[in-house]
Amino acid sequence: MPLMTHNPPDRREFLRAGLAAAGLGLAGLAKGAPRRPNFVIIFLDDAGWSDFRPFGKPDYPTPNVARLASGGCSFTNFYVPQAVCSASRSALLSGCYPGRTRVFGAHGPRARGLEPAFATMGQTLKAAGYRTAVFGKWHIGDQPDTRPPARGFDESCGLMYSNDMWEFHPEHPRNYRQYPLQFWDQGRIKIERVTREHQPMLTTWYTEHAVDFIRRSKAGPFLLYLPHSMPHVPLFCSQRFKGKSGTGLYGDVIMEIDWSVGEILKTLKSSGLEDNTLVIFTSDNGPWTSYGNHAGKTIYREAKGTGFDGGTRSPCIMRYPGRIPAGSFSRRTFSTVDLLPTLAHLAGAPLPKNPIDGKNVWDLISARPGAVNPHDYYPFSTGANFEGVISADGRWKLHLPHAYRVVAAPGRDGMAGKYRQERIELSLFDMEADPFETVNVIRRFPEIAARMQAYAEQHRREFYN
Repeated sequence: MPLMTHNPPDRREFLRAGLAAAGLGLAGLAKGAPRRPNFVIIFLDDAGWSDFRPFGKPDYPTPNVARLASGGCSFTNFYVPQAVCSASRSALLSGCYPGRTRVFGAHGPRARGLEPAFATMGQTLKAAGYRTAVFGKWHIGDQPDTRPPARGFDESCGLMYSNDMWEFHPEHPRNYRQYPLQFWDQGRIKIERVTREHQPMLTTWYTEHAVDFIRRSKAGPFLLYLPHSMPHVPLFCSQRFKGKSGTGLYGDVIMEIDWSVGEILKTLKSSGLEDNTLVIFTSDNGPWTSYGNHAGKTIYREAKGTGFDGGTRSPCIMRYPGRIPAGSFSRRTFSTVDLLPTLAHLAGAPLPKNPIDGKNVWDLISARPGAVNPHDYYPFSTGANFEGVISADGRWKLHLPHAYRVVAAPGRDGMAGKYRQERIELSLFDMEADPFETVNVIRRFPEIAARMQAYAEQHRREFYN
């Protein structure tokens, strides 16, 4: 049964209300009104800003991601509210900030995760007549009522949490030995104990399920959520990609992900769905740089697990032929929390009854002239610590005083490196002049600083009291 915070209406009435919001009606839809779009969200794990073209210039080819970009828009100011697995995924699927859902950090085996009081994107679109599927890493709940089948997804397979939470963890094997890493399929355990023989097949298995789902969903509309386990450590790729990049295992893994993107695009085209599908490609956060040569690269300050842009700014590509300008770049700022209300708008689906924080930013995405971000600011946090705010136009970023981690010595070949702790004072950065967060200009712009501090205090009062 749907796990909303209200009694759901009859599905036909729910669909009618959603279509009315989009200016359609059931009769109009039946008589050939424009079909509602399909949605494909490809969500990587710990990918670096510079791992793919056109954002970076890696020494290995990523032709399929480049092709996706040439047919859509590359967004350079796309943010996640927290640069850690569960918090980031929860924000994407619920449209809510971590401070609202209390989903912080990375949850372990059997964790509650995102409470059913918060509807997911799957529930929102399924109630409006969409077929829904998730193939990959879930990581927002590992109990019967918080796993995918109970959270609005008709089809699902994959891992319930990160692929390093297993008996071979390089630092904490005892913590996970009591919980064998399992591969789930349609709400049941298919592989009781995932081993080193299974991990190289994860990207292939997720892709095969995704391709099959698309082929069976030609009548549409559908939501396909494809959250890859890679390139989170431990790194694995299938035999056909081993050594292919010539740059090491990380490059091989990225090339296999690029292959997966190509398979999705090819299937959409062969199924006649290319022109009616919005494809979104991004990552849950920045690279886990303490793993050295097994981590991606970012041009921004710090990385995963921090509130600096190396952790929270993710490369993002969106393609929707005829609706998003092809081959374009955009510096307009928005966040993963905005995707649920934006997709609901495009689908003509009513929003969840529970409060959400994201807003419809389709005008920004589609480059509508004069479009303005409906937010005042976006918050960022690490774990349960609220660390600051970014202005909605992306220019100003305020860090409240907080500690953060810096890689002191990177690891190698799958072994973790070492961190040291540092601390930042109250700081204001001009992200247009200084996107690398190096020069504190708080004394030069006192009025801007006061406005940003007011936003931060407003957010703290609402979400952290």
